[in-house]
Amino acid sequence: MNNWIKTSVLSAAAASMLMVSLPAAEARDHWHRHHHRGGGDAVAAGVIGLATGAIIGGMVANSGPRYVEERRYYEAPPRYYRPAPRPVYRTYEPWTREWYRYCGNRYRSFNPSTGTFVGYDGIERFCEAN
Repeated sequence: MNNWIKTSVLSAAAASMLMVSLPAAEARDHWHRHHHRGGGDAVAAGVIGLATGAIIGGMVANSGPRYVEERRYYEAPPRYYRPAPRPVYRTYEPWTREWYRYCGNRYRSFNPSTGTFVGYDGIERFCEAN
């Protein structure tokens, strides 16, 4: 509705400007009207007519009923999730060959005779490979 009012006001303003300019064009002297071959008046009238036609055409095009496409929302299909694979934690029995290998590779300060390592805090701890 708001667009229709704007278009109506603009077309009325264009029409009033056209009506104001017509008497001024007729007020020119007879010689200039009949003997001047420039065609400037015809071009001006064409431009004004084109503008007025565009405004009125836009008003007519916007005045029709508007159809809004109906949107249908469908439920998304259910999602099935597999449980994430659990990480495999290997635990080594202390004093086995695998335990020695793990602790020696993990801790630089590993002492194989006691099974301990020295942490960054300086405390000696037993290597638990779990």
